[in-house]
Amino acid sequence: MIDLPQTLPPIGIGEEAALALLGGAAMDRRADLAAPDVLAHMDPPSAEVAARMAYLVAQANQNLLHPATSPFATQAEALVLGWIVPTYGMAWGQFCSGSTLANLTALWAAREAGARKVVASAEAHISVPKAARILGMDYHAVPVGEEGKLIRDALPDLADAALVLTAGTTGRGAIDELSPLPAKWLHVDAAWAGPLQFTKYRDRLAGIAAADSIAISAHKWFFQPKGAALALFRNVDAKALITFTSSYLARPNSGVEGTRSAAALPLLATLLAWGQAGLAERIERCMAIAEDLAQRLDADPRTEVKQAPESGVLNWRPVQADPAAVIAALEGTSSAFTIGEGLWVRQVAANPHAEVDAIWSRIDAALAMGTAP
Repeated sequence: MIDLPQTLPPIGIGEEAALALLGGAAMDRRADLAAPDVLAHMDPPSAEVAARMAYLVAQANQNLLHPATSPFATQAEALVLGWIVPTYGMAWGQFCSGSTLANLTALWAAREAGARKVVASAEAHISVPKAARILGMDYHAVPVGEEGKLIRDALPDLADAALVLTAGTTGRGAIDELSPLPAKWLHVDAAWAGPLQFTKYRDRLAGIAAADSIAISAHKWFFQPKGAALALFRNVDAKALITFTSSYLARPNSGVEGTRSAAALPLLATLLAWGQAGLAERIERCMAIAEDLAQRLDADPRTEVKQAPESGVLNWRPVQADPAAVIAALEGTSSAFTIGEGLWVRQVAANPHAEVDAIWSRIDAALAMGTAP
């Protein structure tokens, strides 16, 4: 721990000294998400071009609420949305500071359109029941099947429901069947797996264009700095449901947030630099890492794989070793996830720089530690 004052200092140490002190600690004591032996939760390393662009965005500190103070940033946001929105069969979209807000924004529109309850799978992201609570809507969790997908036969009446289907559950990466159902509003939480639409795995999102709204996290498989997501909508009329105005606004404000940063600029820079092919190559590399590890784990008598990774998320456990001990030994490259009453190792292929052999070496060492007397 670096030596920092525990109360606000009456006299500062100066900008360069503060940067040297804190910057060194921030980089030296970080979790290196791009390390070759790391598969860390759902946190990809930021694209370098995005990180550099984010620095310029912070320096300019433009507010997208007022186009006159952010002329190019406003133009850039419209451009990148124009690239992404039609790919999902949607009509319009907006940036949000994370998928929690994207889900809240979409479910707010659903409530204004007449939905009175939220229905989602038991393995839906925590932001979905949180949004229902905030919006004063009843929440119904639907059981999942063996592979973690929502059981459609267990659905309640959907006539007044905002049904949330998940494309890439947090725990297992499961993708619910996305074909339409007769709900008042159909929302797809595609925070994790949404970018598969730009890859050879797009068929795993078949049916997503029938959704009324979609949430996608840009700081996951779009490889952006934290605090960027998209809420997409199929009907342009939905915008009026979540729009407010005031005499001090240059234009009406849509969505939950007021002031917004120019989060579209780092994403625009990334997509401009990589193109669709470059984005797809990195996501497909992550998918290949997960598939390779799943095959190795499945073939190893020391381990059991829960299911094939559908969107780069692995669930496995040791057959004889203590799962908790193995998870502890894999700290920084795994987490724990409970399925039923069993504890499983969860690893997410979010790091395109990962090397399968390096990860396998850590798993092999962790299994040995877990069985040590």
